[in-house]
Amino acid sequence: MKFILSINYIVWLVVSALFFAGGEFLSKKFALSPKLPYVILIVCIYALGTLAWLPAILQKNSLSIAGTIWSVMSLVATVLIGVLIFGEKLSTLGIIGVITAMVAIVLLSIG
Repeated sequence: MKFILSINYIVWLVVSALFFAGGEFLSKKFALSPKLPYVILIVCIYALGTLAWLPAILQKNSLSIAGTIWSVMSLVATVLIGVLIFGEKLSTLGIIGVITAMVAIVLLSIG
C-alpha cells in the first residue's frame, strides 16, 4: 500500500480518467455495434478506473478538488475521442464549456 500511495495523486487521476475515457470509447463502439464482448470490456475498464481513483482520493482527501480535476480530465479525453476518432462536431458553446471546466480546476486548486 505504501508504494501505491507514494505515487502522486495526479498520476492516479490521469490513469483513472484514461480508463474512463477508454470505457466511453468502448461504449460508443457498443452503441455502433452491440456485442457482448464490448459489455464485458466496458465493465472491466470502468472497474479499473474506479480502482485507480481510490489512491488519489486517499492522498488528496479533498473530493471537491480531486473530483473536479478527474471530471475535467475525463471530459477532455472523452471529447477528444468523440471529435478525433468518431468525427463528432463540437459546437462553440461546447468549446466554451470545456474551457470553463478547465478554469474551474485552476480556481479550485488556488482556493
